[in-house]
Amino acid sequence: QVQLVESEGGLVQDGGSLGLTCAGSGFSLDYYAVGWFRQAPGKQRERVSCIYQDGVEDTEVSMRGRFTIFRDKAKNTVYLRMNNLKPEDTAVYYCVAIKGMYGCHAEWDEYDFWGQGTQVTVSS
Repeated sequence: QVQLVESEGGLVQDGGSLGLTCAGSGFSLDYYAVGWFRQAPGKQRERVSCIYQDGVEDTEVSMRGRFTIFRDKAKNTVYLRMNNLKPEDTAVYYCVAIKGMYGCHAEWDEYDFWGQGTQVTVSS
């Protein structure tokens, strides 16, 4: 089955770190820009970070310096490393992938694949 498979999120304390993975199942992520969105309760979905096919990273300004995205082509996986987490980072995180021209600037509905979502909770 062709899909994105996300790792489980988790519960971390304020200031802690957590890593998420997004693996391509049934297709190669090499040809796709792969990113992460998140949605907190009662808030709009927002873009977090994205990595182009050539490895160029595009992380939202407010998260730069804390969040890092990178690829492991051998494992067909994209990683999101989150450091210095804050309670406001609590959300469901979704992995997305797109092959089209808009790449990391695509809107949510324009992506080709979406992960199932994984909960990240940061306690104060």
